[in-house]
Amino acid sequence: MKVLANDGVSQSGIDALENKGFEVLTTTVAQDQLVNYINENEISVLLVRSATKVRTDIIDNCPSLKIIGRGGVGMDNIDVAYAREKGLHVINTPAASSGSVAELVFAHLYGSVRFLHDANRNMPLEGDSKFKNLKKAYAGGTELRGKTLGVIGIGRIGQATAKIAIGVGMNVIAYDPYIEEVEIPVEFFDGQSLTFKIKTVSKEEVLKKADFFTLHVPAQKEYVIGKPEIEQMKDGAGIINAARGGVVDEVALVDALEKEKLSFAGLDVFENEPSPAIKVLMNTKVSLTPHIGAATGEAQDRIGQELADQIITILQ
Repeated sequence: MKVLANDGVSQSGIDALENKGFEVLTTTVAQDQLVNYINENEISVLLVRSATKVRTDIIDNCPSLKIIGRGGVGMDNIDVAYAREKGLHVINTPAASSGSVAELVFAHLYGSVRFLHDANRNMPLEGDSKFKNLKKAYAGGTELRGKTLGVIGIGRIGQATAKIAIGVGMNVIAYDPYIEEVEIPVEFFDGQSLTFKIKTVSKEEVLKKADFFTLHVPAQKEYVIGKPEIEQMKDGAGIINAARGGVVDEVALVDALEKEKLSFAGLDVFENEPSPAIKVLMNTKVSLTPHIGAATGEAQDRIGQELADQIITILQ
């Protein structure tokens, strides 16, 4: 049977599938050519990340297809319910990239509270001529230790982020409409571990008490953080969004940054991917990455292996 990894897959995943007799194709096929390619090559398994969309045209017109796999967590680029109605298996890898996304959240947090995103813009331009001015401009940093992190969505990635926050010495409060309490195990280098219980509270309480916010929710029809939510936050709060574009109202976000209601934002995802708004990209208070939350070698190895394991279990 043939597997098309249209957005790529790790070598570990390829090896695991080939060892079980699957043929793995890593050709990147254009969206409008996918149906023909799948049919001509009798593809049984289509693996995607976020770039390829698997909608009804593919589901209805590709009779050889048995499995649609998403390398990652969110499956908003797949018509999941419709595919399952038509008898297809739809799989994803919800746990594989949690640690990588959580570490990126803290890369944005640490960078933002010490102005690294802006310093790295200005030091190459003015570091040799205005060193003392830049030193003064970036002198008012903030420590994360002792601050409160508000986690909105305390699923797998939210918990992985909370784990780092606890290790850093932050207080963690969380809102999640589907989870009442979680236990967060924090493992140390020498084999010791401690477990922390976090009981979720109301969204309003998180908004009012947290110093910084991190979102870990699926795509929504409405903004999770918009102007009303920002107005409830502490003055000088910061927001990190490494979840999905569109869960934060970017117009309200930029306005709050310009009015100094918020001190910074860190964005890995955007409302208008792959062409983010220029106002967002050019704002000096925004730390930017191009949707790379799961883009570590370790996460991609785990994703590939986990997809391979599920495919083998289903088809063999």
